Amino acid sequence: MVVVDIACRYEAIPALDGVALSIAPGEFAGIVGPNGSGKTTLLRAIHALVAPERGTVLLGGTDIAGLTARQVASRVAAVPQHGHNGFGFTVFDVVLMGRAPHLGPLAREGDADLALAREAMEHTRTWHLRHRRVDELSGGERQRVLLARALAQAPEVLLLDEPTAHLDIRYQVEMMSLIGGLNAGGLTVIAALHDLNLASMFCARLVLLDRGRVAGLGTPADVLTPERVREVYGADVEVRPHPVTGRPVVTVLGQGLSTGGEK
Repeated sequence: MVVVDIACRYEAIPALDGVALSIAPGEFAGIVGPNGSGKTTLLRAIHALVAPERGTVLLGGTDIAGLTARQVASRVAAVPQHGHNGFGFTVFDVVLMGRAPHLGPLAREGDADLALAREAMEHTRTWHLRHRRVDELSGGERQRVLLARALAQAPEVLLLDEPTAHLDIRYQVEMMSLIGGLNAGGLTVIAALHDLNLASMFCARLVLLDRGRVAGLGTPADVLTPERVREVYGADVEVRPHPVTGRPVVTVLGQGLSTGGEK
């Protein structure tokens, strides 16, 4: 269980104000909202990279402020928005770095660590890339490698910051399907997502942020109403159920368009 009740600021600028939520074990929660709404700050607070101005972040009932960086990393893994460029490391080297929180200061990886790294790569379909240099990979391949590194940490909670950024449609769906499969296996997933329709398709629950506050919390159908999306994003939208899944699909209406298609 991840329980958040915090306010954060960067110097004199408020970033999160009274954000309160709980995420159950095994849940897939999406954090959505306009640019600058506080999505990344919330992830960083859960990862103990930003200290709240007030309030707490509890991980399994433990205040993360009382944990060391190694203890946090052994329980929470993150795939950042701007990923590792490799610096000449092979894919296997980068994935194996995920085992670092579980090793002593001078310890080397053992057979169990190598096996966990391989298992993570097989889950993310990157084992065939193991000898490649990370800086030679495509964007979609690199994202899967970073996901494999996070899985090698054997975390309780997986954090992702815009995991589909700069990916084409095929790789967006592939990445989200991989994450969804991991969640189906019991991993708690918290992802900041820019695309409302991907968030609706894959997440069980959404947290909608607006200027550092929670503007909506619930299922995609609860959160992604036309009125709320218009209010938060300042865009005219239509929201209809997907013909197959029944989940809400958000369509932006351009100037001069109406739901009836007339000008």
